[in-house]
Amino acid sequence: MRRVFWVAVGAAAGIYAVRKVQKTLHAYSPSGLAGRAGGIGDSLQGFADEVRAGMAAREAELRAALGIDDAPGLSPVDAADLIDNPARPRRTPGKSRSST
Repeated sequence: MRRVFWVAVGAAAGIYAVRKVQKTLHAYSPSGLAGRAGGIGDSLQGFADEVRAGMAAREAELRAALGIDDAPGLSPVDAADLIDNPARPRRTPGKSRSST
């Protein structure tokens, strides 16, 4: 009876070892590596999309808090001037110059 028990234990251990080796070999085969790489790419894309959505939401919150949602955008000429001469004093859009 003991021998039958140990034969069964040995067979189970052998089957387990063979399955584990096959699983490991498949994981490092070209198709297994490609599957894992594809999964990583998808998860990185999802993460980037979530970050972009969070950035847009936070920017909207900041714009609302600072009251610049209603402000008109810069024209291309004004934007180029701002890039070329960032320290030059400017008048606020929508406000007229007053002499004081």
